[in-house]
Amino acid sequence: MDTDFYRMKRLPPYVIAEVNGMRHAARRAGRDIIDLGMGNPDQPPPQHVIDKLCEVAAKPSAHGYSQSKGIPGLRRAQANYYGRRFGVDLDPETEVVVTMGSKEGLASLATAITAPGDVVLAPNPSYPIHTFGFIIAGATIRSVPTTPDENYFRSLEKAMHFTVPRPSVLVVNYPSNPTAEVVDLAFYEGLVAWAKENRVWILSDLAYSELYFDGNPTPSIMQVKGAKDVAVEFTSMSKTYSMAGWRMGFAVGNAELIAAMSRVKSYLDYGAFTPIQAAACAALNGPQDIVESNRQLYHKRRDVMVEAFGRAGWDIPPPPASMFAWAPLPPALKEMGSLEFSKQLLTHADVAVAPGVGYGEEGEGYVRIAMVENEQRLRQAARNVKRYFASLGINAAAGTG
Repeated sequence: MDTDFYRMKRLPPYVIAEVNGMRHAARRAGRDIIDLGMGNPDQPPPQHVIDKLCEVAAKPSAHGYSQSKGIPGLRRAQANYYGRRFGVDLDPETEVVVTMGSKEGLASLATAITAPGDVVLAPNPSYPIHTFGFIIAGATIRSVPTTPDENYFRSLEKAMHFTVPRPSVLVVNYPSNPTAEVVDLAFYEGLVAWAKENRVWILSDLAYSELYFDGNPTPSIMQVKGAKDVAVEFTSMSKTYSMAGWRMGFAVGNAELIAAMSRVKSYLDYGAFTPIQAAACAALNGPQDIVESNRQLYHKRRDVMVEAFGRAGWDIPPPPASMFAWAPLPPALKEMGSLEFSKQLLTHADVAVAPGVGYGEEGEGYVRIAMVENEQRLRQAARNVKRYFASLGINAAAGTG
């Protein structure tokens, strides 16, 4: 039988999986690997959220099929969150849909709105779903920068003038995964104006909306007047409430896109388990202490990581947001490339990081470091890295041997 499946041919080998496989093998062999590769929160959700899950799960009526677009109470809770956090009014019936994490939401919307041959503008480097969700749906990707500097809008204009067919969708992600870069509201204002002029849909991934540092709250594209005409935004409870495995997210915004996405989802799933949705309501509507405590947790870990790795000879720019640092390879090891460097770090320092090339070719020369271990473990990782550098007889920061 022919197993050369069409969509499988469009998916290259997942680069990061190679490092993940080495990490699993090392742990099976009994090695203590400090895993800074995957953005997997190490803190539990609030107790009242867990209690609500158990309470609702104990009800015999809670175990049937749920609603694909999300139970009404959860959609209202998300609309209320946007109201109090961003000052944005949303209709929970037509402008909010519950997703099984932002990743599933992006893939479902890509399936809903993409025809084979469509051109989608996506950042490079970027989180893989931002490109491969559309590639699986049959689209062609044209890369645009991730860094929101003066070249960003010039790249968009160039893409519109020299791409056939003209791009129909632009994906943005700030705070960025993997680079942790952020934007201000003026950037989104320019983006909405550009999208209206060029008749392009904007898909904004705001998964790290609450993990901002140094007193600079993350804006939402939905705060821009007229954004609902052209944009949908995705958020997630994974990092904000330490609920990654619960797979709870949302899409909000343009009613036409929300309806298309809801229709596709109605064919694909019956929605998340009702007790999980009820617990998500408790998280959004209840005490918000965890939001600030998680922000402080990652902020402190950031400072510890930057200081400790700097003393080890590896200068890492402090990220302004998210749970990741986008770290340039030490100058002395730059020629090694991000994949080989990640392998060597795992083999010789027992530290796992994600190679930047796994997020697109523009990610080469960097690794992504997830701040998902406690401060003691971060300092231990830095000591391990320092020993690895010493074993090579290099001054990693200076780039000399």
